[in-house]
Amino acid sequence: MSGRVTNEVGPAAVWYLRPVAWCVVGVARLLARLPARRLRRAMELARRGARPATVREAVRARDTVVASSVRCSGQWCLQRSIATALLCRLRGSWPTWRTGVRTRPFEAHAWVEVDGIPVGEDPDNIRWYRVVMTV
Repeated sequence: MSGRVTNEVGPAAVWYLRPVAWCVVGVARLLARLPARRLRRAMELARRGARPATVREAVRARDTVVASSVRCSGQWCLQRSIATALLCRLRGSWPTWRTGVRTRPFEAHAWVEVDGIPVGEDPDNIRWYRVVMTV
């Protein structure tokens, strides 16, 4: 991302979820390094058989990821969104995972949505992004 970013401060993660969140954040870091085509395949494979996530599940997963990782609480939106989706998947659900770009100023972003509503993101800001990939 090319914009100015500050780290998010959210509720503390429940102590027993932190080890799981750390593992998911580590896997997300590895997946974020994949080429786009392989990342999409990996996310589609992870999504198989999952029910749609509720807003509550997605918010809880995102808050846990942000509270467990300094990297994910800052500008690493791709890793944060992947980790959020994977943490939801461990509980049997899947939010809509998206990546998008905008041109003025150029910026790329990744986020999760539930029923078309971005989770933990400013909806007015997200509307400027053209969606490139959805799982």
